[in-house]
Amino acid sequence: MFLSMNQDASLPAATPPTTAAPVTMPPGARQQELLILLKQSGGGTIPELAERMALNVETVRHHVQVLGKQGLVERRATRARGRGRPEIVYGLSAAAEALFPRREGEVLNALAEHLKATGNEAALQSFFDAYIDARRPAALARVRDLKGRARVEEVARILSELGFMALVEAGDDPALRLCHCPIRELVGATTIPCRAELGFVRELLGGARLTRLSYIPAGDASCTYAATTDAEPVR
Repeated sequence: MFLSMNQDASLPAATPPTTAAPVTMPPGARQQELLILLKQSGGGTIPELAERMALNVETVRHHVQVLGKQGLVERRATRARGRGRPEIVYGLSAAAEALFPRREGEVLNALAEHLKATGNEAALQSFFDAYIDARRPAALARVRDLKGRARVEEVARILSELGFMALVEAGDDPALRLCHCPIRELVGATTIPCRAELGFVRELLGGARLTRLSYIPAGDASCTYAATTDAEPVR
């Protein structure tokens, strides 16, 4: 039995990964099995997946639709078999790949430790300088004409796009709270990223002097910054 066009409409086609993937509910046991099967096989049609999982087609179709709505499974291609309608091939999305074991953080930590031990930590500083330099013009353009809370909120959006899950605290002088560190393992080896982050936030807030109220590497739940002076927008 084949999926109709209406049944397929809720499933996204392949798209490039975004800067900040939405949080999804953990898949159930059968859905995890389906994700693992798609990972191992590289993709498959619903009848193929149903046969390999020893489930009926309707059950697998339901799991595919649920995972599709969560952004974990996407349509990849079609496969003709005989004279019937071509069957849709499903595969994992970029978001689903993040559910499988990754070691980038561990490797980055080891790299930073190696650079420190061999006297080459300046290379890491140079990298972060270049990383911020590449993002500075577009970020400053977004906040240049903003002041007060509107500017802080736009800074929070910019940082959230970079993976920091930034929030703006209530109040006349709102603090900026970064609820997540996307490079936590690297920060465990060197404070260079933290210094780069602090400088970037200061620039985006118009050169304000910042007070750090909390710090994730120190065991706090977030990195929180409060501006101690009002500052004119960067020109």
